[in-house]
Amino acid sequence: MRYSRHLRDLSWLVERPIAHRGLHDRNRGVVENSASAFAAALSHHYAIECDLQLTADGEAVVFHDDTLNRVMEAEGRVDGHTVKELKALQFRHSSDRIQTLADLLDQVAGRATLVIELKSHWTGDMRLAARTVEVLTGYTGPFALMSFDPDVVAALAEMAPAMVRGITADRTFDGEYSVLPLARRVAMRNFHHLPRTRAHFVSFNFNELPFEPVSEIRAAGHPVISWTIKSPEAAARARRWSDQITFEGFMA
Repeated sequence: MRYSRHLRDLSWLVERPIAHRGLHDRNRGVVENSASAFAAALSHHYAIECDLQLTADGEAVVFHDDTLNRVMEAEGRVDGHTVKELKALQFRHSSDRIQTLADLLDQVAGRATLVIELKSHWTGDMRLAARTVEVLTGYTGPFALMSFDPDVVAALAEMAPAMVRGITADRTFDGEYSVLPLARRVAMRNFHHLPRTRAHFVSFNFNELPFEPVSEIRAAGHPVISWTIKSPEAAARARRWSDQITFEGFMA
């Protein structure tokens, strides 16, 4: 675990460009959030961003979407399947299998910084946060946790205050926020949650920078990561407003 003494210096978090869902390239049979994508990121000495979802039997697995349909030869919700069932499924463009968080930690073994996003259904269910903390306790490699959901980040602050945590954010205009009341969206947009989330860093949508609340957070000494950068030209612009980029589709 990273103890609080490390929070005085988060330079390790933004030292290297962060490969979005690993260094994936579907044309080469390397799909997002897979062991192959993480191996490719390791070989190029990138940091690794990945996503976690909760399974039907309470395990944390490395997967982005709520459903399997987009990237797997299967359909249905991730949380409608057990770990055993998920590991038996085939990716559409790869021979890899879905990993648990524990599998990922075994693969990386401290060789790269992990930037781990906990997905949320905005229901107040903190089982994924609890399982993530449980699995990461004792892991000695560099890692940071983050979520779009301030409630999840606040829960992490209570469960594991010594673990580095951040808020993934944008200006909350996306239709995916339609499940939330307007007042909650406005509060998130303006980072009103900071007194309870006590976020150490921000990961923000590059297309919506510069944004004054983010600039103020950065000026206060908290790292800002921008996402998702898809070209060298965009990377050059993003570095004006952030301390590191999360990228895909090119070699940063």
